[in-house]
Amino acid sequence: MAQEIRVGFVGTGGIATEAHLPALKEIEGVEIAALCDARKETAEAAAQRFGGRVYADHREMLDREELDALFVCLPPDAHTDAELLAAAKGVHLLVEKPVALSMDKGLEIAEAIEKADVISCVGYQLRYFPVADAARGFLAGKKIAMVAGNRWGGVPGGADHWWRVMARSGGMFHEMATHNMDFIRYLVGDVATVCARYSLNVLGDAENLTVPDSQVIVMEFKNGATGYFSATCALTKGGGWSSTDIILRDLMLRVSFEDIKVAPEGAAEIGLPEPGMNIQQAFIHAIRTGDRSVIRSDYADALKTTEVTLGANESAATGKPVAMKLV
Repeated sequence: MAQEIRVGFVGTGGIATEAHLPALKEIEGVEIAALCDARKETAEAAAQRFGGRVYADHREMLDREELDALFVCLPPDAHTDAELLAAAKGVHLLVEKPVALSMDKGLEIAEAIEKADVISCVGYQLRYFPVADAARGFLAGKKIAMVAGNRWGGVPGGADHWWRVMARSGGMFHEMATHNMDFIRYLVGDVATVCARYSLNVLGDAENLTVPDSQVIVMEFKNGATGYFSATCALTKGGGWSSTDIILRDLMLRVSFEDIKVAPEGAAEIGLPEPGMNIQQAFIHAIRTGDRSVIRSDYADALKTTEVTLGANESAATGKPVAMKLV
């Protein structure tokens, strides 16, 4: 019989109900014990599908419930004290990306997690895909010349959606393309310096929108590689695009989330391994066994991705390059 793990949620919106909760229901011995959302009706709807007592205040939930793990699935500006309170109670944490809207808050939470010695995991699920294992294995020990990444899409939600407000979401690069940036970090290595330029040039008439509609970031990596990333939310009628191209000597990898293509054709053979644990399985396994090696992005590591995207925001605002401080 698998050790029972009692799980709570703060935030029961899309990522919780579409990804985490269904996956947890498939893991033996996991009980969805409590669900909290500022919109109580959202938590109630989730509870009808997955079970659990419903709360509208996460502080009350953490006071009343004996939880083993907490999933924090909140907008960037709402990462305030849930992680701090949970860590102080010895509750293990899976935190959705991006982990914070400021480095001060991220560092505060990271310190609390380290002090409490709880297991942390951040929702960069791309690291658990077979393509990540294949690409990372192939690139190990090889010199990389350049990385080119892109994420082009539209604006989610209606006029009152929090994502449209730069002070709440941090913009496309910080909030959505954080997945792409973390994937690049996982494959290529840590970033040393970023320099960014943003504009709001075509969506200036969109209601309540203050995020840039185009962002271009130039990066220097600590291993000597260079790269750029472009992000846009200007494609509001569809037609989005996401890509990661990695240039080596005489060889290019185009890495999607499902496959790897090599140019020139036949220059290398890269096979995909069988799928391993998904992110939810890895997190629960780590709690049950104490084996943290299955966690591919803990909070401290994920904060390095946050530093890149917030550093780009700072660079765009000041017009100056920004050096990364985390090592």
